[in-house]
Amino acid sequence: MNAQELRDKTPDQLREELVALKKEAFNLRFQQATGQLETTARIKSARRDAARVKTILNEKAAAAAAE
Repeated sequence: MNAQELRDKTPDQLREELVALKKEAFNLRFQQATGQLETTARIKSARRDAARVKTILNEKAAAAAAE
């Protein structure tokens, strides 16, 4: 997921994406704790994607406040 794709989405879509990413991160942590996780790099990418979504949401909120 790249930042340009996220910038094209509405804030509501971004919030939904953030919820989905947080659920995925939770499930990945759970799998890691039980020893079922195969690709540990996916945890890192899920966390970074969530941070990327939060950043874009904050940028949109700041732009809306400036107008």
